[in-house]
Amino acid sequence: METQQVCLVIEDDADIRGLITVVLIRAGFDVRTVATGAEGIAAAADPGISLITLDLGLPDMDGHVVARAIRALNAAPLLFLSARSEEDDILAGMASGAAAYLTKPFRPKELREVALQLCPVTVVSQDGTGQNPASCQPH
Repeated sequence: METQQVCLVIEDDADIRGLITVVLIRAGFDVRTVATGAEGIAAAADPGISLITLDLGLPDMDGHVVARAIRALNAAPLLFLSARSEEDDILAGMASGAAAYLTKPFRPKELREVALQLCPVTVVSQDGTGQNPASCQPH
């Protein structure tokens, strides 16, 4: 049995949003999804959010603006997922508050590993013992 952390997925492409959701659910996360930056900022105000994935190419606003607004509301680690793969893009993402940056197309296994590194999920043994989930690591 796993204690679920909550991941907010901010992604406008429905297919990619679905893939991210499947990968993170299989990794033990409870996943909430939104398709725009404005919806993402509103959803990130929930203190129960443990991890946030953010697409930088959103239709309504720049992902860096979204990241800065989210950072003012929530200390959860930000995992940027973007087709922008130039070194300057990655550095700008990290400067905007990203704890990690994956370029699209990404491998599902890579997404899973980075998400669990940023926000571990505790496995509870059969006898019911286990530790509380490790705190997610904001950067």
